Amino acid sequence: MNKIITIDIRKLHDSGIGTYIINLIPKIINAFPDIKFYLLVQEEESREYEWMHQPNVVLIDIKSQSLSPGEQIELPRKIPQETSLYWATQFNIPLLYKGKLLVTVHDIIHVAKPKLVGKLHHQLYVKAMLSAIGFKASKILTVSHFTEDEIVRKTKINRDKIKTIYEGVDQQWFHLTKSINPHSKPYLLYVGNVKPHKNLRGLLGAFKLVMEQIPHNLIIVGRKEGMITTDNNVILEADKLSHRVKFTGYVDNQTLEQYFLHADALVFPSFYEGFGIPPLEAMACGCPVIVSNAASLPEVCQDAALYCNPYSERDIANQILKIVSDDALRANLIEKGKHRASQLTYAKCATETVRIIEECMEE
Repeated sequence: MNKIITIDIRKLHDSGIGTYIINLIPKIINAFPDIKFYLLVQEEESREYEWMHQPNVVLIDIKSQSLSPGEQIELPRKIPQETSLYWATQFNIPLLYKGKLLVTVHDIIHVAKPKLVGKLHHQLYVKAMLSAIGFKASKILTVSHFTEDEIVRKTKINRDKIKTIYEGVDQQWFHLTKSINPHSKPYLLYVGNVKPHKNLRGLLGAFKLVMEQIPHNLIIVGRKEGMITTDNNVILEADKLSHRVKFTGYVDNQTLEQYFLHADALVFPSFYEGFGIPPLEAMACGCPVIVSNAASLPEVCQDAALYCNPYSERDIANQILKIVSDDALRANLIEKGKHRASQLTYAKCATETVRIIEECMEE
């Protein structure tokens, strides 16, 4: 094992980047059995995944939080000096690291839509990261051409340095079976964190417009606490509709699957997504989806979704009425959704990522 790859997987338990890490990193490790992998993990994270304990894997505990000043002190000290390639699975690279660098940039919302994210110092930190990536990275991976275009539009990074590799959907989503319905009434589903760019305020406004015309409740699955950019106004608005709107908080994978399988539709009217995993998971298991006609979502979903204008509560409401009242439309979306989801796999993502890793290490 002469070569070493060090990978930052501290976002393992985040909903978006975490899905990317959990599905992709094991495949990368298996593709390079003769390479030693050092995985940077958060100290409090569990070690529940088998791939973390393979003979060619070593875990390194990191105390500092992602996007904190402390990581810039700790990471350079913890990265093994003999590292052949350092892979940052988010844009927060160790600025003092001088070796070969591969970076995955999922989105640049902090730069492109600063009003939708947290405090000013986070925006400035991300800007500094993106500027440094342009100089230091051997290659930049993005998860959609939308994000690639955003990087080129908003930074000075050359497109030649960027490679778009789509994320995928775990194959298990195609083979799920219904069991107990987690909710006793018909419902529409939203899956994702309660953040401003997810446009839950618009979804709640749209639901208020139609709730007297349909029997459905609105189920919101995702974290609403412990995040820098939690949209507290959404929580207050939802409390006023608590007889028809339910927050589940975080749920385990088995429960999440059942929410998808029993939902009449997933409604995902986000303002900004670098990729958009929940719609793809819904498609794979046969749940029709409504998504916004913004950011990466049309690129990812193509003709397999019903589209809404995220800036119009009335349009979101109209699409909700359409999808719950038209069985033929639902059946068509389900068929197209499964086909589209089948085109985006982590096996393909891994194959293309392996090729980029090899190129970086050969430089």
